[in-house]
Order: sequence, then structure tokens, then C-alpha cells
Amino acid sequence: MHALVQDNNITEIIKNPKSIVIGDVRYPAKIFQLWSKAEKEAIGLYEVVIDSTNLKDTQYYVNANEQYNFANNQVTKSWGTATAKELEDRLYTQEDSDNGTMPDGKSVGDIRIKGLKTIKIEDIKQQASNLLSPTDWYVIKATEVADYNVPSNVTTFRTDVRAKSNEMETSINGASDVNALQALFEYTRQDDDTIARPLGEFPRLES
Repeated sequence: MHALVQDNNITEIIKNPKSIVIGDVRYPAKIFQLWSKAEKEAIGLYEVVIDSTNLKDTQYYVNANEQYNFANNQVTKSWGTATAKELEDRLYTQEDSDNGTMPDGKSVGDIRIKGLKTIKIEDIKQQASNLLSPTDWYVIKATEVADYNVPSNVTTFRTDVRAKSNEMETSINGASDVNALQALFEYTRQDDDTIARPLGEFPRLES
């Protein structure tokens, strides 16, 4: 990404190479790849330096005030202070009902905007469902065939998946703020040199 600087002011942000007119000269798109940094800067084209100090994970935060600044012969892209997304669901209220802003089919107490906890728990439940579905046929067969029993390793696996799902849900619901919730999902290197996260992992089906 480049910025066109004219008279010490950023006049254009160029995200992809293109033909560009600077002054009375049209330059081809290939100069962005072929010219040196100094050659580009001589005609006012500066490579944008990213300052991600305030940039946060968009799963958990809303990044705001994206801005470009030219100082000390450098163009920098930065962000303002990020705002944490809501942990808890935002519900429809009696006020929404009274002022007519509640959609048809919705009631007071229904979810208006899902909070991060609900979003994460739904994802965990879907992962659990995806893990269980390949072995559903064992359970179905056991209900239809009198002398058939679900293999013990499958029964153990399915029980453990549900238990882990419930454990993860409890951990998510227990997060006191967005930072605590995010930390549950962050992988770090452990003392034994493995990579793990506080939330843990689902079990695997043992043969």
C-alpha cells in the first residue's frame, strides 16, 4: 500500500498498483514494483508503514479512527482506541415494544444482538455436533437392532465430547470481561513445549 503525498499532505491512498498521474506525467502501474523506495518517494509516492499498536482482534473489538499521517518523511497508518464488543446479549425491552422498534415475531426478552459469550458458545456447540455426527449411526443402530450394542470407545467418546462442551460453556460464561474471554482461546507455549489454550480441546475418538 502506498500514499501519494503532495505539498506535505496525503492526497490519495493507493492500495493496489495502478497507472497514476502526478503533475503532468502519467506513470505506469509497474513503477510500484520496479522502482526503488527512493525513486518513488522522489515523485511523492510513499510506502505506508502500519502502526498496529491499537489494532485489536476484530472478533472481540471494534477498531476505530483509522487514519494516515505524514511526518518525518514517512506515511503511517494507525488506529484510535478500540472498543470492546458486548459480552452479554442485548435484549428487546418493553421500551422497544412501546416505541414500535421491536420487529414482528419478537417479544420482550428476546435477543436483539448476540453478545460474544453467546456467539462463542454457539460455535462450541456446533463443533461438538460436528464431532458427534459421524458416530450417530451407532446410536441409531442400537435403538433399532435388539442385539447390537454401541462400542464402548464410541460411548466414552460421545460422553467426553458432551462433558467437554459443557466445561467450555461454563468457562466462557465465567469470563468477567472481553480480555478474559479472549484469553481462553489464545494458544501459548507450555513448560513442556506444547502449544495449548486455557479452554482446552475436544477429545478424539480412540480406536
